[in-house]
Amino acid sequence: MLGNLDFKRDWGFAGDYVKAMWLMLQQDEPDDYVVATGETHSGEELVSLAFAEAGLDDWKQYVRQDQKFFRPAEVDLLMGDPSKAQQKLGWTRDVDFPTLVKMMVENDLRIEGAKV
Repeated sequence: MLGNLDFKRDWGFAGDYVKAMWLMLQQDEPDDYVVATGETHSGEELVSLAFAEAGLDDWKQYVRQDQKFFRPAEVDLLMGDPSKAQQKLGWTRDVDFPTLVKMMVENDLRIEGAKV
């Protein structure tokens, strides 16, 4: 059971963000930066990619939505603008959204396989 899947988020890999933090620490002067991918993907897209990565193409057979899991103050769209970090730090992300989902699913399957 899941809640709303229509929301959109700027999903990113923590390792990419750590690289950005390290680059910030190398600067002579402190400054503020937004570290983000600059693109959004919906919850539905995340679920669809994750199920496909697990070999289950029709995720709708396995997932139901329930109003009780909807957030009352859901923010429909969250996206950052990484242009300053890209320009001043030379930072870019290495892991795109499909690769991030693949990494997460592979990790979960590895953990579950270890339990068997």
